[in-house]
Amino acid sequence: MRRSWIVFCALIGFAGSSPAAGNLVREVRHELLLIPRYTAFDWVAYRIDGGKVTLLGAVVHADLKREAENAVKTIEGVHSVQNDIEVLPEAAGDERIRVAILQSIDQQMSGYLAEEVRRIHIIVKNGNVALEGEAANQADKDRAGALAKRVQRVHDVSNNLVIQK
Repeated sequence: MRRSWIVFCALIGFAGSSPAAGNLVREVRHELLLIPRYTAFDWVAYRIDGGKVTLLGAVVHADLKREAENAVKTIEGVHSVQNDIEVLPEAAGDERIRVAILQSIDQQMSGYLAEEVRRIHIIVKNGNVALEGEAANQADKDRAGALAKRVQRVHDVSNNLVIQK
């Protein structure tokens, strides 16, 4: 696996409109970005309700699930963490699909997987693919979905990319 895959953590956060809530959102995002083994094959999202942080998404390695929880629970203002991150089952076929989609997107849309800007995440479970993250426009979103669908042994593709605002 290339080290450059381990850079950007695409996250969503929700909180109240107070400055303290905004700081908490930024701090949670920051801590999750520092997790060293987060790759394009993982998707971590979060929701904040007061001092409760709920972690969501899917990861390839169980250690990453624990690391995300540990990173967040020490943040000032976080009172509890609910870790709903799914650990994806190990499957050689899914790993081949992940790598094939990553290579295809990297060749055709390299700016989305650049070391500094990991904007597309490829989640594969039992041959089913979910694209998470963001695209610059509808054409790029559609292109990423089409590239994923072309990979052998892909059963279904859910293109959950959101258009950047």
